[in-house]
Amino acid sequence: MSGDKGISAFPESDNLFKWVGTIHGAAGTVYEDLRYKLSLEFPSGYPYNAPTVKFLTPCYHPNVDTQGNICLDILKDKWSALYDVRTILLSIQSLLGEPNIDSPLNTHAAELWKNPTAFKKYLQETYSKQVSSQEP
Repeated sequence: MSGDKGISAFPESDNLFKWVGTIHGAAGTVYEDLRYKLSLEFPSGYPYNAPTVKFLTPCYHPNVDTQGNICLDILKDKWSALYDVRTILLSIQSLLGEPNIDSPLNTHAAELWKNPTAFKKYLQETYSKQVSSQEP
C-alpha cells in the first residue's frame, strides 16, 4: 500500500496478518523530515476488530509510550470496520502534529509540548540519538 505522500505499508514477508508501515512527519509540524517505522498486526477478527499498531522507531510524543504503544481513539473504542491501513497511517501521521495532550501516555512529552521550541529541540536530539544507535 502506497501512493499517499508520506505513508506506506506492506505485508511482512508472506504473512498478511503482519505489516510494516512507514510514516513521514507532515510538513509544517515539529515531526517534518522525521521518518518512523510501525508494526501493524491484524487479528483474526479484522476488519471488525482493530489491528494492534506500534511504533518500531522510538517516537517521542505525548500519545506514544516508551514501548511504542499509541493512544488513538480509532485504534480503540472508535474503531470501524470501514477503516483501512491508509486511514490508520494517515490518522497517526495527523496525530503526530496534533496530539491529544488531555490523554497522554507520555506525560513528559505532554508537558514539553506546551513549549514548541523546547519540544522540537528535545525531539530532534532524541530522534538523532535513536536513529544513529539503530544504524549498523
